This record gives sequence, structure tokens and C-alpha cells, in this order.
Amino acid sequence: MPSTISTRLTKLLGVEHPIVLAPMAFAANPALASAVTSAGAFGFIGAGLDDPNQLDAHLINVRKTLSIPEKDILPIGVGLITWFLEKEDERLAVILRHRVRALWFAFGQGAKVGTAVHVQRVRRDAPGTLIFVMVGSVEEAIEVAAEGVDVIVVQGGEAGGHGAAAAIPLSTLLLAVLAALPKDGPVIIAAGGIMTGAQVASVLALGAEGAVLGTRFILTPESGYSQEKKAIVANARVGSTVRGLAFDEMFGLTWPGTYNGRAIRNKIVSDAEEGLTLAERKTRMEEDTGFEREIVWAGAGAGLVSRIIPPKAIVEELVSDAIANLNEVAYSSA
Repeated sequence: MPSTISTRLTKLLGVEHPIVLAPMAFAANPALASAVTSAGAFGFIGAGLDDPNQLDAHLINVRKTLSIPEKDILPIGVGLITWFLEKEDERLAVILRHRVRALWFAFGQGAKVGTAVHVQRVRRDAPGTLIFVMVGSVEEAIEVAAEGVDVIVVQGGEAGGHGAAAAIPLSTLLLAVLAALPKDGPVIIAAGGIMTGAQVASVLALGAEGAVLGTRFILTPESGYSQEKKAIVANARVGSTVRGLAFDEMFGLTWPGTYNGRAIRNKIVSDAEEGLTLAERKTRMEEDTGFEREIVWAGAGAGLVSRIIPPKAIVEELVSDAIANLNEVAYSSA
């Protein structure tokens, strides 16, 4: 039985496995991204709201961890929030100077994905850098495909953290995007609620060239979540997450109205459901000395896995289980 799965994504990135670490702010740190890449998959750092100096330090850290010479491409990616980027954002200049393998743009402003100006800049300043763009609709996928991006990340409504407020389930959106784009167009990969090898097999069977996982990699020693937050994710039951605006309202960051976030349901949500004012909810959060009002971003797959294990073990398990599931389907139809 083969121990790897070859797809257009693995060939494009030069990796063994079609598994991608989502660039989660606060969780996908240099240690986690490095470990995922070392395991034969592909790791992204979540830049989030990091300033240029923080990003510079992160990328220096990764290069040292992976023992990559200065002249060589850094075999990880960096994820950026598109609406937060200025036209000539200094953070992008820092990232390109470090010669990362890939950039991931997500969350454009308003109806448009809004990546065109950044895609043009990357093509001009670092033409060998691969460009991933995350979309939440068929219309967005068509838009970014026309911009000549390398990889389109199709994010379903099951995804943890931020996503399109109107997002539909991953399986439906993935099929719709695949039907709308030419087979020789950008590589299409799937994101949203994926936690197990069976789910990886499922999106590959639907036509995706790879799977993006975020919440699954939170449950690792390396992830940037605190031990308390990891325990909350590990102890979650299926159905424990909820999507809405209540979390962002506590966070104090005003996202464009087309987006909201999925996290573990807790008293932040119940406070909002009580009808308390925002000021009253913030007061309760400030007075809470425990973790009942912690924002713990997680996907709808939370509850399917509860073990905290190293990234290498996760990648091996995902690939082994995906291959077993794909083979079982093939044999049963023979």
C-alpha cells in the first residue's frame, strides 16, 4: 500500500502529502508550521495582526529551525488578512524578502476578494512565490482564477475562525467551484471542519487536490494556543461550536460585514442570547477570572478528535487513514 498521495498540490509544492496547515492567527506559529513542513506536509504561519518586526523574527526562527540556507527558498507559507493590508504594506515586503514558498490571502473587503493589487505585487517582486487565495463562494473563485493565482482554497461554512457569513457546507461549495472552473486552472484545495483521514479522503474523492486543517493541528504541543485553550478544544463535543458575531464584538476588531467567526460555544454566546448590551457583555468578560468567556476559535469538526499529539504523528495518521478509506471505496466498487 502506498504511503503517500500524489496530487497537483504535492507536485506544485514539492511535498509528500496533500495536507496543509491553515494559517491560524495565534495558533499557527513558527514552531507548528516548521513541524508540519518537516512531516512532509506544508505549514503556514498565521501573520494575523503581527507587525513587520514580529514577522521578520518569526521567519528567521523558521529558517533556523529547518536549517535552510539563506540562499534557499523557505519551505513554508505565510497567511495574510487581505482587508487589513495596505496597498504597499511593509509586512508583505518583509515576507517576500525572506523568500517564502507561498503566500495565502484571505478575507477581502466587501463583495470583492480584493487580492488583485497584492497578486500583481508578488508577481512583480517575487515571481517564484506561489499564491493561495481563500474563497467562500463560486463567484469569488471565478474572480481569483482570472487573476492567475496558483491555488484556490475553498472554505466551507464548517471552518473555524473567520469565514464568509453566508458560507455553505464544504462539500456543496467544493463541487460547485470545481464545476465552474477549468480542470487545468488553479489547483483547488478544501478547507472547513476537516479533522480526520476519512474527511481528507472525502474531499479528495470529490475532486480537491488537497486538504487544509486548522483545528486538528491546534491539538499539538507546538501550537500557539494556551494549554487551557487546547484542553477546551480537546474536551469539545461534536456540535460544540457556533458561528456568529458575538466573539468579534468581544475582541474589539471590526471585520467587514460579510464575515463572522466560528468558535467553541461558551458564556460569550449565552450573554448575547440573553440580550445584554455590548457594554454589559464586555464587563462580564472583564470580570470573568476563569475560561468560560475565552474566545477559542475552532471548526465544526471539534469533538471528532481529542488527543494532543505531535504534528508528524497527525500527518502520518491522516495520510494512512485517507489511503485506507480511498482503497476501501475502490475495492468495494470493484
